[in-house]
Amino acid sequence: MRQIACIIAIITMMLLTGCMVGPKYSRPSVPTAPVDAFKETDGWKTAQPSDQLQRGAWWEVFGDAQLNALEAQLTVSNQDLKVAQARFEEARATIRFNRAAQFPTISTTPGIASIRDSANRPYFTTTSSTGDFVLPFDLSYELDIWGRVRRTVAASREEAQATAADLETVSLSLHAELAFDYFELRSADAQKQLLDDTVKAFQYTLQLTTNRFEGGAAPKSDVAQARTQLQTTMVQDTDVSVERAQFEHAIAILIGKPPAAFNLPPSPLHVEPPAISAGLPSQLLERRPDIAAAERRVAESNEQIGIARAAFFPTIVLSASAGFEGDSITNWFNWPSRFWAVGPSAVETLFDAGRRRATSQAALANYDATVGGYRETTLTALQQVEDNLAALRILEQEAQQQKDATASAQESLQVFTDRYIGGADPYLQVLTAQTIALQNERNDVDIMRRRMDASVLLIKALGGGWDASQLPKVAQLR
Repeated sequence: MRQIACIIAIITMMLLTGCMVGPKYSRPSVPTAPVDAFKETDGWKTAQPSDQLQRGAWWEVFGDAQLNALEAQLTVSNQDLKVAQARFEEARATIRFNRAAQFPTISTTPGIASIRDSANRPYFTTTSSTGDFVLPFDLSYELDIWGRVRRTVAASREEAQATAADLETVSLSLHAELAFDYFELRSADAQKQLLDDTVKAFQYTLQLTTNRFEGGAAPKSDVAQARTQLQTTMVQDTDVSVERAQFEHAIAILIGKPPAAFNLPPSPLHVEPPAISAGLPSQLLERRPDIAAAERRVAESNEQIGIARAAFFPTIVLSASAGFEGDSITNWFNWPSRFWAVGPSAVETLFDAGRRRATSQAALANYDATVGGYRETTLTALQQVEDNLAALRILEQEAQQQKDATASAQESLQVFTDRYIGGADPYLQVLTAQTIALQNERNDVDIMRRRMDASVLLIKALGGGWDASQLPKVAQLR
């Protein structure tokens, strides 16, 4: 009993004096705006409290019931999202696997055997036969004196948090892609409606020139030009359907349906982009799940440095074995049949030709790489926000300019049409005015599309209302 007490005292002292080798983690610094403000917010409209993005269902800011329904279907049916969810569950299971090393491993190998010794054994001249009934229990436990096991568990937790952020990144990207495709499709619907109306107008013009030709008031060339203009516009009208079909098919795949089983009725785009608060550049560190994932992987790489350094120290393992062994079933479990053995052992590598040093250097290099990736991810996020803020600000001005240009083109077309009917101008003036008016009207729709796309991309760049506080905590990863 004194031996057991002594061994327990030694083990307890080793556990209490155990330390974790390797650097303590601190979040790396990242470049940000000197005054913590986005460059492109200068002159941008002031956000109101209602401009804040909702957590989760950020797409509801657009106020489109059809889009809301499609986004809800994506959440439950998208296959890429299910893959990301499975990866997160796999990372959680890895935590449990690594945490098991913090506890002893107990095993047993019971056996029953009949043994006969060889008569030709060296130095033995007698033979004997006996039974061997054994029920052993073996215990093995690595004393985590240098923190290798604890760092391995911590690294797996940080990877699980990074994987959870990856899941949020995938979700944000897929929902943004759906919104982007949806507004592209609605823009195609608006282009289709515009071209349908234009075809009708040009059919009227063709009839007008035909009547004037038959009445001797216009040359046949006017009819040919009017017909060419009509046919060209009909080609454009038909071509829009190709793009619309492709976006409809893309939306079907995003919500987990085959394209043949999905149909979205036409509904032209006639909305204004919502007001969106950009916040501060420093807030992106908490808003963007991809930045959070990169930061968690920096922390994981820091743990790997400690794990690599722990390999330079001896591994202390506590082993114990106890059980019963007898030569027959009758005395198998008698008290004299008991046996036990317990004691620590140490394993230290004396020479490995620089393998551990190389592993440690590789861990340091990997840490530097993850820090660089973290900072690059942050810079890219800042760029994406600035790009889309600039796009929205400039496109808002362009939209007003385009509305004025469209109104002028319509007025010009009306003037030249009236003058042509009155015989004051040739049909070429009408033809030119029609082309200019149609191009300006199509530009109106296209700018509207670009503004909606920039709104979606800005929300995506801002993290879609996500916050780093939504990452699973250590207690939730057990």
